[in-house]
Amino acid sequence: MAYPDHREEVFARIREALREPAPHRHGGYSEDAGEHTHTDEHPPDAEAFRAWLPAVGPRLEEQVALFAQNAAQLKADFRRVATLEEAGQALAGLSRENGWKRVATHRETPVAVLAEKLGLPCLFTDAGYATAELEACDAAITGCDALIAQTGSVLVTTRSAGGRALSVLPPHHVVIAERGQMVPDLATALQSVRKRYEPDWPSFLSFITGPSRTGDIERILVLGAHGPKQLTILLVG
Repeated sequence: MAYPDHREEVFARIREALREPAPHRHGGYSEDAGEHTHTDEHPPDAEAFRAWLPAVGPRLEEQVALFAQNAAQLKADFRRVATLEEAGQALAGLSRENGWKRVATHRETPVAVLAEKLGLPCLFTDAGYATAELEACDAAITGCDALIAQTGSVLVTTRSAGGRALSVLPPHHVVIAERGQMVPDLATALQSVRKRYEPDWPSFLSFITGPSRTGDIERILVLGAHGPKQLTILLVG
């Protein structure tokens, strides 16, 4: 059976695309110069990105409900607690249920306080650590920069999550978030990070969307393939 030869059609499209130079990142077009200009001082407005993504309700309760729905679909355990005391009780319950023997955390209030109240050996990653010690911990307890209702994601940086590895190596990652850290969408999350850190940016920024997973082998979902098998998010307030 003969198949049609589409090579000339493909080459024609490539030649057509090469006639028009691609715009630079965050750039615009200058008619006077007849070319695209480049600047990082004025990135696109967040509204330009919101038009591409699902809409999110303006009220906090709507955002919390959407985050909970997305987290459940992603196999993450999302719990809302009224106070830090309730958060500590939830942590203690997780420790008993999962048989934690050792945990890891970082020196951020209230994360460190809640972790120490468990009464377990506690590795703090702020001052450096041996990789084998962190791998031996049953759970990591960290803060975050934002919870994103639109995608059910947790936004972390090296500063809010105690470095690069704390949220990755232990098999169970527990995130402690505050009410004010719930944001509607990705654009707002990135705006909040820019406002908080610019110009002294953290060396690492990541979106955690559910536990680590892969479906590469026969499209069978496997959790914990490249990181924590369990993700628990406690929203205080």
